[in-house]
Parts: sequence; structure tokens; C-alpha cells
Amino acid sequence: MKQIILLISLFTTFFTVAQDCNHVFLGEVSDYHDKTPIIGATVYIKNLDKYTTSDADGKFKIKNLCKGQLTLVISHISCETKTVSYDITGDTFKPIALEHHIEELGEVSVKADATKRETSTAQEATIDSKTLRRYNNLSIGDALEEISGVSSIKTGNSIVKPVINGLHSSRILIMNNGVRLQDQEWGVEHAPNIDINAANQLTVIKGSGALRYGGDAIGGVVVVKPSRIIVKDTLYGRTIFGGQTNGRGYNIASNLNKNYSSGWFGHVQGSYRRSGDFQAPDYILSNTGLESLGISTRFGKKTFESGFEMYYSFLNNEIGILRAAHIGNLLDFERAINAGRPLRIEDFTYDINVPKQGVTHHLAKVNYYKRFQNFGKVSLQYDYQNNRRQEFDVRVGERRNIPAVDLILQTHSILADVNLDSNLDRKYNLGLLGRYQNNFADPDTGVRRIIPDYDKYDFGVYATTEWLIDDDLIVDAGIRYDFNRIDAKKFYRTSRWLDSGYDIDFNDIIVGSVLSGEVQEGTIDFSLPELLANPIFNYHNFSASIGGKYSIDDNNKVMLNFSHASRPPNASELFSDGLHHALARFEIGDIRFNKEIANRISASYNYTNSKFNFLAEVFYNRVNDYIFLRPDNSDLSTRGYFAVWIYEQTNAELFGIDINATYDVTPNFQYQHKSAFIKGNDLKTDLPLIDIPPFNTTNQIRYYNEKWNNFSASLKSEWVFEQNEFPDFNYQVTNQLTGEEFTIDISSPPPAYHLLHFYSDATFNFKGKTSLNVAFGVNNIFNASYRNYLNGLRFFADDIGRNFTLQLQLNY
Repeated sequence: MKQIILLISLFTTFFTVAQDCNHVFLGEVSDYHDKTPIIGATVYIKNLDKYTTSDADGKFKIKNLCKGQLTLVISHISCETKTVSYDITGDTFKPIALEHHIEELGEVSVKADATKRETSTAQEATIDSKTLRRYNNLSIGDALEEISGVSSIKTGNSIVKPVINGLHSSRILIMNNGVRLQDQEWGVEHAPNIDINAANQLTVIKGSGALRYGGDAIGGVVVVKPSRIIVKDTLYGRTIFGGQTNGRGYNIASNLNKNYSSGWFGHVQGSYRRSGDFQAPDYILSNTGLESLGISTRFGKKTFESGFEMYYSFLNNEIGILRAAHIGNLLDFERAINAGRPLRIEDFTYDINVPKQGVTHHLAKVNYYKRFQNFGKVSLQYDYQNNRRQEFDVRVGERRNIPAVDLILQTHSILADVNLDSNLDRKYNLGLLGRYQNNFADPDTGVRRIIPDYDKYDFGVYATTEWLIDDDLIVDAGIRYDFNRIDAKKFYRTSRWLDSGYDIDFNDIIVGSVLSGEVQEGTIDFSLPELLANPIFNYHNFSASIGGKYSIDDNNKVMLNFSHASRPPNASELFSDGLHHALARFEIGDIRFNKEIANRISASYNYTNSKFNFLAEVFYNRVNDYIFLRPDNSDLSTRGYFAVWIYEQTNAELFGIDINATYDVTPNFQYQHKSAFIKGNDLKTDLPLIDIPPFNTTNQIRYYNEKWNNFSASLKSEWVFEQNEFPDFNYQVTNQLTGEEFTIDISSPPPAYHLLHFYSDATFNFKGKTSLNVAFGVNNIFNASYRNYLNGLRFFADDIGRNFTLQLQLNY
């Protein structure tokens, strides 16, 4: 036995000696973008459990290697750590590219829970994930009010749309995980169909400072980002339970993330929230309940060189509309306004009855990107959206459960983007967009369709550049062209067609007449009650921007930006001609409208030191052919005293200033301030614009103590002043039965109001990485009665009263 062991030992020794272990590996570490050598990179040789470093030329050498696999882990400050493996069969040379400047490509934090991109010259601010968690039982529109200059236009408490520097709806572009949201955004009571619990970060870009997203964002861009992909082996998640006293609401949201060091990742998220009737300080707001379900999932692989992602989200909302707000005609409207409180108040319930909205939104996307050395990054994306909107009116008989408005909007988009960043001092971005959209209005609702069937085609091309002139000055610029084509089929009342003078300008688009509900295509007979038109409009839109950012010193920075934007009219502005049931009013569009042209100039000044941060942003926005909706008296007698609103076009200007400041009074106490002032004028009539937010200011004192389980508590004071500049669009009405003339005042804004809010939270750590965050808050502490000028239901009821909230967030 000993002899056998000796022979094996001798054989092994002979084999080892005979094996060639004199191979040399020569590596060269360089920057991925410009190929400059990276000095002092740390190279860990896993096979030998040894370290070496790159020299002044970025090179390193490993000697005495045997045949087989060699695994290296290469790291460097400000670089993305990289693991590579090679098969050694002889002397080998390999270039190794690292993503240097990784910090320059990221984001840096500033105070007030916001971030600023160092390379951006536009006015923008970001809300982080911690702040967003406070709003998990509310909407994205509510959360965006954390940013100065951003307010909201509301229909009750649950339907909230962002307003950026006085502009909203189609003038604000919302990007959800790289996809432009398409969801019938033209209505003031059409809230964005995004689940706030699926968002990890919100960024607001004021004005059209982001041409790669779209050239028609006259008001600005809201960028919604999901959680960041971590390229490491990890599994983590979060579950939130919440409750509130006002509306007796409750909610749950949960997400789970799985990441691998190879770049593979998976994510699933879901949320559910429900509220019953909300309550003003003195009464129940009947039929204002909400039920919402949201689901999203992501899957893919992300490495620096290449990656792909597949994403799907679903959102279903059922929202009650204040029952007392659903008036029958203007005489009811007058009684409701003069009553001072809702004419219909019922006991609390979770039931959601008519009038109500039902909205479902599906979004699916797939994208792929690939980086090329000495070139840049190429990205391709396809996305599909399906948005169904139903509005249920108070109806009787067989149609009481049939929606009065039933719209299905389907959108297909293809994007290609090339980012040339091989030279980080001169970056260029090029892109192409193609989009097809179809809107279908169900004809079986038994109600005249307010929005017709149409097909819409979009094509866009853009180019942007960013120049790092020196360490103190950054300049960026961009140009974009968009082509839009809308092809609609719409039924017009013959009387409406003639009264509008369309028979003079647009008779060539009439393709048929309607007799007893039957369409006779090719027949034009103005004696018949209805006509079938096929309007086709083409719009050529040019947009551009240029800006600069200059660092005066370490504490002072200034920014200047100019943007030119072009927005074609939407389908509602062109074709509306019917009863908008969610608002109980007739809305009338005009096919003569031109596209809007906006020229915006803005400037910012930022001062910061270790304790104090101050940011002032001013802007001036001139919008030619500005389209707006206003009340009208001319059709009262023929519309049965229903409220009539018409779209009009004018030239407008908007200007104002937004201020943010934070001051660390002590290491534990911080003071925060933000104010926003804006004015809007109709330059043709010399009247103020309608629905311009009044001056508002917020002051907050925050206490934080890390030793007390990261305890924080804040008291916020919110002042909203009375809007003293507004147009007089009151209704002058004659009662046909009594001959009495009276005025219905729908223009005068409500008085100013002041609210106090309290919020506190603490985090308790358990074993491992599990923690529990407990948050308690009180909104409208003193239960003040008030009405918001930008709330469409202010004519009928007060806004909601005091609300206690409790939230448990389990991180694991």
C-alpha cells in the first residue's frame, strides 16, 4: 500500500513540474468612453488570492500562470467594479474598459428632499422615495405639491392633476418608467393613471426643458421612475399598511425585488386602497368614495454594456363624484351655490354610486440597450397602452348601469435613442419616435359622444447636446421636429355646423348625412338633422431649447434657459360638442384652432453653504394661440339652461417666481420655506386668465434625532391667498317661466385660508436588515373650513376637514 501511495505522489509531482506555468497575462485598464488609461486600478486575482494595480499607462502584468481560467475583479474609485474571466492557453493580452465617471453620471442630493442634476440647465427638482411614502394613500398630484411652483387642479379630493407654473392637462407631459402616459388627459377631472406606490422618484422639469421626452410640453414634464436596479445578489422588499380617519380609508402596498450580481433582476409590486365618503368640517361629502387597485412587474437584465427590460402595469380606479355637484340645469346650479352647503347630505358609506368614474389603464413595454466603446449607447423601445374611461351619469330605467361616456384609447409607440458619450465633455443625443393611436367612443351609450372616433399618427426626431465648457460652465441645447396627423369621424348637428360657419370653410370634409339613424355616405343634405364629417388635420411642430449653468464659486450658481415649444390642439379642443357628464356641462370645441406656440425664458439663482440653502427661480412664458375653456352665455336658451363652456384661442403670458429655502437652525432643528407667485394675462382682452393658482407659501419646522430611532417630527404652516385677479365669466340668465333675470357668480374666488399639518415618524431596527417605520400625521389640525379656487367642486361644498393618518412600513 505504501508503494502505491509513493507512486501516486511521484506521478503527481512529475505532472505538476511538467505543466507549463510560465504564461504571462498583460492587461490594460482604460476608460470605456474615451480610452484614456486608468491609473491605480485595483486588480484582485481570485485564482491566486493576490492583488496588483495598474501603472501610469493603465497596464498590469501577472506572471507564472498555468493553463486554465483566470478570474479578475477590477475596481477603481468613481468606477463600476467589473469581474472578467479569461481562458489562459499562452501569453495573453486583454484590454479592459471600466465605466469611469460613474459619479458624474449619477445624481447628487441637496436639501429639502430634492435632487438636482449637475448637468442640467433647466429648472427641475426631484421628490425622493422617503417623501413619496407619505403620500402612499393619496395621488401623484398631491405629492407633486411638495415642489415650489407646482399646485393642483382638483375635482373633489380624489381627482388631482398637477399644475406647473399655471399650466396643466395636455400641456404637461408625464413619463412613467420611460413611457409617455396616454390617458385622455384633456379633461380637468381626468387624473393621471399612475399608482404612486409604483414610483420611487418624481422629477419635475418646468417648461419644455426636456426635448427628448416631447416638444409639446409647454407646461413641463413629470418623470416617474421606479426603484433602482442594484447589480448585486440581493433580495429585499417593503410592505406598507395605512389608515386614515377622514373617509375611514385604509390601504396596503407591497413590493419585492430580486437582483443578481450578473445583472438579472425581477420586481413585483401591488397596492390597494379604499376610502368611503370624505367629510368636510361640518358635513359628509356624500358619494366621494374611492377604490383603487394597482399592479406592476419588471423583469430583465442590466449590465453596463447591454441590457433589456420588460415592464407591465395595471391600474383600476373607481371614483365617486360628489352627488350634490351633479346639477340638472343652471337654475339648480344657482340654488346649489347660494345654499352654502351641499343640497344632498347622506350618512357615511363605502358605496360608490352614480355619478362616478371608472378607469382602467394597461401599460406594457420592452426595451433594449447596447453600449459601444468609443461611441455611446443605443436604445430601442416599444410600448403599448390601453386606457378605458367610463363616466356614469344619474340615469333611470335600463340605462342606469350603462356609462354615459365610454372611451377606449389604444396607443402603440416605437422609440430609438442614441447617446454619444464617448467624450464626456461633449455629449450628443439623437432620437426617433413613431406612434399610432386609436380612440374609440362606444356608440351604444345612448348619449351623444363628446369625443369622436379618431386615428392619430405621430412622428418625431430630435437632437440634443451638452457641452462642459470648463469646471464652472455647462451649456446644453436641443432641437426637435414633430409631425402630428389626426383623422377623425364625427357626427355634427346640421344646425351646429351652420351656426359655426363650418359650411363656408369645411364643406369639403362632409362625407355623408344621417337620416333616422342611418348613415348615407356620399350624400350631403343640409335638410337632414345630422352630418358625418371626416376632418383630417396635419401639424408640423418645431421645438428648441438652449441653456447654461455657471458656478460663480463653491456657494453661488446661476442658470439661464430659453425654450421654444409647439403643441397641436387635442381632440377635445377640436371636436367637443356634447355633454361632459362628469362635470354636468356642455363643452364645445372648434376645428379652426391653430397650434399653440410657447416661448419661455427662465433664470435661477442658487446659494448654498453648510447650513443654508436658497433657490429662486423666475420665468416668463409667452403662449401664442393659447387654448382655454370658458363659460358661455350664448347657447343657454337652446341647451335647456345647462352650463355651456366653449374652447377659445387667444395670446397669453404667464410669469412668476418660485422660492425655496432651508436653514439648519441647530443640528436637530431645520426650517424650510417655499413660496410660489404667478400671474397669467389674456393679451387680447387684457383680462386675467382663468384658473391661475393664487399666491401660496409654506413654512415648516422639522426636528430630527438620530439617537431616538431616527425620530423626526414636523409642523407645517400652509397659507393660500385669495386670487384677486380673475376674469368675469358669470352667467346672465333669464328664467323663461317668470321672466326674472339673475346672475350666477361662478368667477369670484373663495377667500384665503390657512392650514396647519403635523407629521412624525420613527424607525425601529430588528435582526438583520429588517426595520419597521411608524408614521403618524394630522392634516388640517384645527379642522378649518375652506374652499380651494382650483377645486371644481368648490361651488357645492367645502374641502375635507381634519384627517388623522397612521402608517406602518415594514422593510425587509
